[in-house]
Amino acid sequence: MHPKIANERLGHSSIGITLDLYNHVMPGMQADAAEQVDAVIQRAVKAKAQKAIR
Repeated sequence: MHPKIANERLGHSSIGITLDLYNHVMPGMQADAAEQVDAVIQRAVKAKAQKAIR
């Protein structure tokens, strides 16, 4: 769940409180973010290479 949604549901006054309290339950978020950025870069590199071939 996106932290902002959890923040709203839990009624915390700021997103910082939610993240501070529940950061330990989201250990895979950094790895997921890295995979997503890698996928975007790989698509961009592939598209550029295909464009250069034409």
